[in-house]
Amino acid sequence: MPRRRTTSSSSSTGSSPAPRNRTPQPVRVRRRSFGDFVKAFLAFVVLLVLVVGVPLALATQIGWPLPDGVPGLDWLQREITVHTFLSILTVVVWFAWAQFTACVLVEVKAALSGVGVPGRVPGSGPSQLLARQLVAALLLVGATAASLTPGLSQLGQSIEGNQKPSVAAAQQTPGLFAQQQEQAAGTANALAEQAAQAAARADGAAAHGDTKYYRIQPPEGRHHDSLWEIADRHLGDGRRYKEIFELNKDRVQPDGSKLSEASLIRPGWIMEMPGDARGGELVEMPDAAPNVSEQVQQQISDYAQTGDHAQGSGGAQGGGAGAGDARVSLPEQRPAPTPATPATPDPAPSTGQEHAAPAAAVGHSFGLPEALLAAPLLAAGLLGALGRRRRQALWQSALGNVGGRRGMEPPTPTGDAQDAQDALLVGADPEGVRLLDRSLRGLAAALAAESRPLPVVYAAWMSSNGDLHLQLAQPAGKPPTPWQHGQDQTFWMLARADAEGYEDADTAAPYPGLVSLGTMDDSRLLLNLEAVPGIVSLSGTEADRAAVFASVAAELATNGWSDRMTITLVGFGDDLTPLAPNRIRHLDGFEDLFETMSAETRQRRGALGAAGHDSVLTGRTGPAQHTRWAPHLVLLAAQPSDEDALRLAELAADAARLGIGYLVGTEGADLPGAAWEMEITGEGKLLAPLLGLELEAQLLPVAQQRAVVELFTDADPERGPGGPANTPPFLVDVSEQGRPAVYARLVGSYEIIGLDAPDGDRSAQLHEALALLLLHREGVHPRVLASALWPRGVTADVRDALLERLRAWLGTDPDGSARLRTDAGGRLTLAKSVVSDLDVLRSLYYEATQGRGVGSRQVRGRLLTDALVLVRGPLLADRPEGRYRWLTHEIIDAQLPLLVADTGLALCEFHLEKNRAEKAIEALNAALRTAPADERLWHELLRATHATDDAGRLHALAADLIGRSGARGLPPRTEALLDELLPTWRDGVAAAG
Repeated sequence: MPRRRTTSSSSSTGSSPAPRNRTPQPVRVRRRSFGDFVKAFLAFVVLLVLVVGVPLALATQIGWPLPDGVPGLDWLQREITVHTFLSILTVVVWFAWAQFTACVLVEVKAALSGVGVPGRVPGSGPSQLLARQLVAALLLVGATAASLTPGLSQLGQSIEGNQKPSVAAAQQTPGLFAQQQEQAAGTANALAEQAAQAAARADGAAAHGDTKYYRIQPPEGRHHDSLWEIADRHLGDGRRYKEIFELNKDRVQPDGSKLSEASLIRPGWIMEMPGDARGGELVEMPDAAPNVSEQVQQQISDYAQTGDHAQGSGGAQGGGAGAGDARVSLPEQRPAPTPATPATPDPAPSTGQEHAAPAAAVGHSFGLPEALLAAPLLAAGLLGALGRRRRQALWQSALGNVGGRRGMEPPTPTGDAQDAQDALLVGADPEGVRLLDRSLRGLAAALAAESRPLPVVYAAWMSSNGDLHLQLAQPAGKPPTPWQHGQDQTFWMLARADAEGYEDADTAAPYPGLVSLGTMDDSRLLLNLEAVPGIVSLSGTEADRAAVFASVAAELATNGWSDRMTITLVGFGDDLTPLAPNRIRHLDGFEDLFETMSAETRQRRGALGAAGHDSVLTGRTGPAQHTRWAPHLVLLAAQPSDEDALRLAELAADAARLGIGYLVGTEGADLPGAAWEMEITGEGKLLAPLLGLELEAQLLPVAQQRAVVELFTDADPERGPGGPANTPPFLVDVSEQGRPAVYARLVGSYEIIGLDAPDGDRSAQLHEALALLLLHREGVHPRVLASALWPRGVTADVRDALLERLRAWLGTDPDGSARLRTDAGGRLTLAKSVVSDLDVLRSLYYEATQGRGVGSRQVRGRLLTDALVLVRGPLLADRPEGRYRWLTHEIIDAQLPLLVADTGLALCEFHLEKNRAEKAIEALNAALRTAPADERLWHELLRATHATDDAGRLHALAADLIGRSGARGLPPRTEALLDELLPTWRDGVAAAG
């Protein structure tokens, strides 16, 4: 069992911690003003008009609209007149009046009864809200008005805006964020200066004759009671929640648990209230409300006995079991099956200059950035996005969309960008990302099949042995198979072996807001930013905060477990856009942010209400799951002013239900409205004492950030012809004098000529290492090679032993130099005497189109023909199962078909210049065997076949193309070409259909 973290909330002596020192402020007691009486009078007039005036006007002016008797069938055949329309309209008005009157009666009864919340009149959301506001204003001058909603100032707001936040869960959740989760919504607008008021008001309550108590109500659907809402209803100001907290902290509740620093409240708990509390839901002792059960009265009486001395005794237990219930504990872990995992890269060999630099600094491990090595999920996301960007550039270049770059080779990174790419290759854990994505989608599909909603997930832990633990906001019943309960009812756990059994599920990503924050006891924490009940604040120096913000933004922009999302960056990250232009956007300042998010908050509330969902989680399992409810995550690096923080906190109070998350930077420890507070230290620790977290933070320092962005900008297909030269990274002497000493055939089955077969037990590993080196003539970092061959980790001695065997197998050149060498940067390179057929293919095409073949037609034809003969199939066609997984990081699978297609097109053009259509068709068919999806080859094949003047052959080719296109149909440009070459092709399709 991992060790538990302790926080400053419990001292070593076990005494109850004293509140933070604040400047005392006078207690402000709200008195009824003249405006309150004016509002009450106006509310009375409006109620009189609506409840009494409307029916009197209808009865005297229009009369009863319904017929006196049962209408006959001829009534349906009568002409619809203006009188008929008015009668129908009158009936509607009567029904609306009856519904509103019922709402008024329900609200008045709830206000005067003194217990419970108002019942809901079916189908009368806006009407009941209006009635509630009017009754509240009317009773504002009485003793019971405090239990109602705020006054007329909020009239006209949507009903969704007045519901309780879905994340204000009124249950205690052991584990991560234990006793912190739902009170966070109550802290949404809290000002730090009001902490001292709690003690003053507590003294006033003790001097009060009759003490008032409140019993926490059970949740309604996803809406839960919170300290903020209790203070708002009964004290007139939600920011006075701290007074309630100070009166009740560390006191034993009826279920044996306690309200402690940054804790939850649970249904059935008792809260002692300040002396000026008002409202029908309160219970005064000793004169308890008559309709409160004897059991509840006894619970309140027992709770009243705990008082101040009991708080002291409770605090004395802080070092015992009672305090442990409030601590954060990691999920229980099984023994790890292997000594190393991708999340913990293998140690570098000793160089005599080992680094002890903290993760927050720009550290290196064997020449590579430590920050990227220690971020496996971030690295996998960046690597996947970079590969997609480079493939896009290749295709756009091939199709001629970017002038001057047709057929270009991807740029070879250098310097810091090369180090960053190597670190991504070493640190990336694509298998972990795949399992996480499939596990979450599989869970969503299983819950949807059982017609169960998605539970609110605050965090996910990825343990060192590969198990996945989801930490729920509250218990959600038995998890679907193969998931099982973890250490308690708020943990759902999936073993890695079970996760590997999941297939791709056709369902929306359920928790796209998960993002890595760091590691704790070898377990990686992913916080669900969109589910946090309010704002998450991050304090620390500006540079340290920037490193955390950049890491969070980069992972959210490129992760593999999200479908869609919007990431709004304010105050930083102007150069992060190349990572994901469709996800990242920048705003200039807080005013732009507030305007944008206010509009989106209103829109999402309305959309949820119209769809009948109580949160975005419900929407993600519905029929519109693939088109709606994408998260919007806001990262605000600059600390807002107190006024701006309050405005932002008001927006964030209901954000979790709407799928909106806020991460805000702050220079100090207190940010008004912060639900969860974190701090990043100069040593790379991410601390959240109230949550019991002390993480090794995941960071992206500015140097690595710039290097990663450089990789993406160099791969941008829109950079134009000023980019890198269209030259292969390694050219081979294709003359007779350039015969290599070692020749490897990679295009097709893997064969090596010029070397003896290695030892049988290690042959496959040596072949794989050589293939990786041949595909990267610029050099391969030793750790990249080790990561490719041992994805789950390897020790330095095993890696070095492999390199020695590989060096011995490749041998030396006649001059005595080794064929496996190490360059000045420490990367492994091959001598020019070691060549692959892919090197020869690139060199032949380059010589034919940009070298000797440009000035000699005969040389060009020979070079292109020789190049096409080299193509024997796909790359490494016979590679064994389970090996060469590193190819998923490469773009050679896109490069090779394009290179073969360009070669076939060039040879086709060569033959058509002499009207040799059959030779052109032969060249195109040879290229199509390797690049069957290249539309350019099919277009030239249609033109070459048309040049034979054989209409039947052209018809057969058109039919073959149509059959290959399937249900999608032919591409528009192919249809246009067929219309030009074979105008009757559609008739053949119609006849076949």
